[in-house]
Amino acid sequence: MLERALAEWGGREDLWVFGYGSLIWRPEFDFAERRPARVHGWHRALKMWSRINRGTPERPGLVFGLLTGGCCRGVVFRIPSEHGARTLVQLWKREMTLAVYDPKWLTAHTPQGPVRSLAFTLSRKSPSHTGELSEEEYRAIFAAASGIYGTTLDYAHRTFEELKRHDIRDRNLERLLRKITSEQKA
Repeated sequence: MLERALAEWGGREDLWVFGYGSLIWRPEFDFAERRPARVHGWHRALKMWSRINRGTPERPGLVFGLLTGGCCRGVVFRIPSEHGARTLVQLWKREMTLAVYDPKWLTAHTPQGPVRSLAFTLSRKSPSHTGELSEEEYRAIFAAASGIYGTTLDYAHRTFEELKRHDIRDRNLERLLRKITSEQKA
């Protein structure tokens, strides 16, 4: 898949990457520019099992996936063309360790105009897609799931705070965190 992404990008233009979750607050690559962006036909959802980063095989955690339907606000990062191939390799090591994402080239709408950007999407057919989770299931995952980068709850809070910092409102995440947090305090 990496070779396909490199070929589809082509290397002649700057590389754009769409971030909608932890890439916003922890890109781990150098970039020349960051812009607010919106992609249509996709939405951010805390519906991807994490068996390493935010959970374990025995007690999976959750991370965000980009699922079809709706609209998603995030950010795009511009990587100069001369650094694009190296950055894609870095991204693959981070995002595609278990090859659960389906990388796609999406049009990201920015204040300066549309850009073709790479996004790491999640298929509903993937075994890493959770399907619908009840509030009780989210509560149990938030209470116990932890992996090499910390807990699912910390990940969700950190993403929520960074989205707010970028003036992005995710009502589903806001509602979920408010409900879980208020129940934990009670």
